[in-house]
Amino acid sequence: MTQQIKNVVLVHGAFADGSGWRRVADILKNDGYKVSVAQPPETSYADDQKYTKAAIDGMDGPVVLVGHSYGGSIITEAGNHPNVKALVYIAAFALDEGESCASIEQAVPQASKAFKPDSNGLWWIDQAHFAADFAADIPRDEAEFMAISQVPISTDSFTHKVTNPAWKTKPTWYMVASADRSINPEQERMMAKRAHATTVEVNASHVAYMSHPKETAKLIEEAAAHAPANQ
Repeated sequence: MTQQIKNVVLVHGAFADGSGWRRVADILKNDGYKVSVAQPPETSYADDQKYTKAAIDGMDGPVVLVGHSYGGSIITEAGNHPNVKALVYIAAFALDEGESCASIEQAVPQASKAFKPDSNGLWWIDQAHFAADFAADIPRDEAEFMAISQVPISTDSFTHKVTNPAWKTKPTWYMVASADRSINPEQERMMAKRAHATTVEVNASHVAYMSHPKETAKLIEEAAAHAPANQ
């Protein structure tokens, strides 16, 4: 594959931070890509847009923008940035106009019942269920550390409605995690189909990018090779 686009911005989802992208980033860097791992704080949708756009601005030229989980909601709007030439969703919310992560989860509920709000307007995953419901196919000690270091997501981030989905105008790729307990795989397939995304499926938990880093990097590199860099 010809490497058209050299820059990749990776966006984490709810309850996680950018460190989970380590293996994917290492593969991409080894293959000659310039990688930036955005660190949206999940404090509000506007904040998350700001941090992601800053990462895109920091790149020199065309970008493949990648989002996992709630990161999909972020890239759906941030992907309208003129430098973004392709979108890649990894078990992520590819929302349509007027939808939020919450509305997708309510329409076809996920298997997990471990998502809980606190008195500060933040949502957490019950630590006792974190490994099984979020990260079942990575080493147990890694999943348990993710549980105790999880980044809670604000109600605003979770319920914010998308207004201008970038996938309507930009080429899109999607990885469905068929054993996902945090987003219903049926919803992932629906969102991928609706976005006319080039789609692959992996037998993975919600953190497909961590348990299947090679397949994830391959999909991102495919997007970099096939999206028109100068459009």
